[in-house]
Amino acid sequence: MGEIWELVRIVLQALALAMVLRFAVAQPFRIPSGSMQPTLQVGDYIVVTKWSHGYSRYSLSLGPIEALFPHGRLFASPPERGDVVVFRPPPHLGTDYIKRVIGMPGDRIKMIDGVLHINGQAVQRERVRVTPDCPNAERGIVEATLYRETLPNGVQHFTCDEGRSGLDNTREFLVPEGHYFMMGDDRDNSADSRTSEVGFVPLENMVGPAQIVAVSFDNTTNLFAPWTLFTGFRGDRFMKSVE
Repeated sequence: MGEIWELVRIVLQALALAMVLRFAVAQPFRIPSGSMQPTLQVGDYIVVTKWSHGYSRYSLSLGPIEALFPHGRLFASPPERGDVVVFRPPPHLGTDYIKRVIGMPGDRIKMIDGVLHINGQAVQRERVRVTPDCPNAERGIVEATLYRETLPNGVQHFTCDEGRSGLDNTREFLVPEGHYFMMGDDRDNSADSRTSEVGFVPLENMVGPAQIVAVSFDNTTNLFAPWTLFTGFRGDRFMKSVE
């Protein structure tokens, strides 16, 4: 009987440790949509670190009981421009979104003919090639133009341009103090701070930055067909840094 209770104790300790790691250290997320293409693909499983920006009621990912925790952020460390961050948009506090930090507090952000402008200056971008890495089934887009964009702090990343869309031209947004302007890398296929669905994101609503793609599977993978875990495995994305 003693051996059974010892086994139960070990299992409970392991579960407690796993919960602490998930809530306070790191958490896995699956990418469900293409708004961050080509940086993140549908089917990527990413790891988000919780300590990077400090802790708030949202970074703990505790579901309905989050409301019991006070507002604010403990050990707050703000994100940098260019970081890819999981967050909770104010209009949808129960849903995790992932976008790139584009605008810092006090910045003026505007899109003009598909080109990002920060504080009145066009952000440098270089056309790379036409690529199939940014499909958009809803709009029937098979290929898009890939750009290398360089943010004012020197961070470089790739963006997709599918052609003209309603997000190519916007009003000028003034980012409030303590808030951030988030955008998807697939600029024509992203509900982000350019829309009322997301808006400006307070620091308190940050869950944490994406660090790596731990593993990735394409859309042929099916748990009821276990062999597809091998045939649908994207080896080129295994343990890939998120940049």
